[in-house]
Amino acid sequence: MNRIEAAFAKQKKVFIGFITAGDPSLAVTKELVLTMEKAGCGIVELGIPFSDPVAEGIVVQRADTRALAAGTTTDKIFDLVAELRKETQVPLVFLTYANPIYTYGADRFFAKCEETGVDGVIIPDIPYEEREEMLPYSRPHHVAVVPLVAPTSRDRIQKISAVAEGYVYLVSSLGVTGVRENITTDMEAIVKEVRKTAKVPCAVGFGISTPEQAKKMAAVSDGAIVGSAIVKIVEAHGEDSPRYVYDYVKEMADAVKEAAK
Repeated sequence: MNRIEAAFAKQKKVFIGFITAGDPSLAVTKELVLTMEKAGCGIVELGIPFSDPVAEGIVVQRADTRALAAGTTTDKIFDLVAELRKETQVPLVFLTYANPIYTYGADRFFAKCEETGVDGVIIPDIPYEEREEMLPYSRPHHVAVVPLVAPTSRDRIQKISAVAEGYVYLVSSLGVTGVRENITTDMEAIVKEVRKTAKVPCAVGFGISTPEQAKKMAAVSDGAIVGSAIVKIVEAHGEDSPRYVYDYVKEMADAVKEAAK
């Protein structure tokens, strides 16, 4: 059983938190990962900062800019993961784009993932039809390529879910990442479609920011994913952000656990 499988096996419903690696510094990122785990985060997604993050809203775009300005590189993030693995076995999933992977060298990238302890990779700009191009590099190194399923996927939902690895990242609403006051998509119906073919869990993300939203989304799926709301806390408090992130993540993780009762 790999670390992602173990996380979902341990917790009926998993809270997944996202932060941008290197924002405001890699030292703080390390502290944030450990803090988020202590607060109840079952999986941590780490964004690799990129100059053209097409799936990201303004909050994560600003975080990417700050991280790049601080000198964050892919190699330094791999070093960070290696350091984290001395202290934690929390599943770590990269969120990145095709360009950084191919620029780094796809086989080298996934080899480093395996070597340092990265469990999965989310690549928003590689659609279902092109995922086969990545698998010859990811699978030999046992790194899950986590797919995104959007409300507009419709007849492709079952196809995408059938070949999903790690977990299915179900997008709750149209557009880019960011906090939303209301999530109006019928997530329960989409989760049912996913579960018809998926062999892995399904977690809902995009727009979730309150405990009520997290509990509601987790109630109809296997977990809730929160990114922009955490990144906003990091933006507001910088070096002091871990203690504020702890309080927020604990509240959100507790709400997700409530959905399992």
